[in-house]
Amino acid sequence: MKTAAALLTLFSAASAFTSTQPSSRSVAMQAAMDEMDGSFDFRGKEFKYDPLKLSETYEPFLPWFRECELRHGRTAMLAVVGFIATDFIRIPGEMYSFEAIPKTIDAHDALLKTGPMYQLALWIGLFDLIITAPAAAAAAKGDREPGDFGWYMAMPKTDEGFAKKRQAELMNGRLAMIAVGGIATQSITTGHGFPYL
Repeated sequence: MKTAAALLTLFSAASAFTSTQPSSRSVAMQAAMDEMDGSFDFRGKEFKYDPLKLSETYEPFLPWFRECELRHGRTAMLAVVGFIATDFIRIPGEMYSFEAIPKTIDAHDALLKTGPMYQLALWIGLFDLIITAPAAAAAAKGDREPGDFGWYMAMPKTDEGFAKKRQAELMNGRLAMIAVGGIATQSITTGHGFPYL
């Protein structure tokens, strides 16, 4: 049963990297989709992944979709690091000890009962209200690039390097979204921590 579940997960994740049949799009729609980074070059072929045709149906929301994709990708990258790190290291306090929470996957339920998850939800909600909502509205109007919060300190100075770094972030975020689902599934299925076997 575990093997079948793992294979189904593998095949569904692999379908994210296959090309879709070309559809009849308007010239304006094709131009809007082409302006968005996110297609990737694999062995000389360019792939765009939009199986639900959201870019055709909801064209005005493309910047919002990209904002969401970047945000979820960044969150998933942090989640992957957090899942693995907390199998080895914990912050001080009896509530967070290995005795209180033996497996990382159990932390969510255990910390909901004691309260820290509510505080986390509060701070994330405030961040959404104060920063994300106005930023997404500005991106929708074209006043800023989706996902751009002005943190350029570690970014390359050339346009080519900057574009490459943005593409890498997008692709790593997509991979992390798949990975965090796999980590959670394996952790629940096997009952073990890293490497989840």
